[in-house]
Amino acid sequence: MNSQNQTKEQDLSTEALNDLIIDSIQDIKGKNILKLDLRELDDAPTDFFIIADGDSNTQVSAMANNIYGRLKKEANLLPSHHEGQQNGRWVLLDYFTIVVHIFYKETREFYELEDLWSDAKITEYQSF
Repeated sequence: MNSQNQTKEQDLSTEALNDLIIDSIQDIKGKNILKLDLRELDDAPTDFFIIADGDSNTQVSAMANNIYGRLKKEANLLPSHHEGQQNGRWVLLDYFTIVVHIFYKETREFYELEDLWSDAKITEYQSF
């Protein structure tokens, strides 16, 4: 991560980044949007998970692309790691303190990620 990205990231609070990610998901009509606050849990891999699902591989990829594009443009921030973009069943975007999981509905039901971290403080967001 270059110093320009670090400076811009510091300008936006973690909550502002969370809000931007959630808004990016809602732009593409993402469903079942959850924010898991993991900060109080021992051994948590990050501070926040944001999880959502879509009805098709195309929608899953579109949500991931929208998050990537908006964070790059509006926060000058790129993920440290991303994967799953090719098949669109589970796309992961890792922004250090925030990890975004965008699932195809059936894939989300199979992995039950939010159940694995059920001790987290969970916030639900409206799907449009």
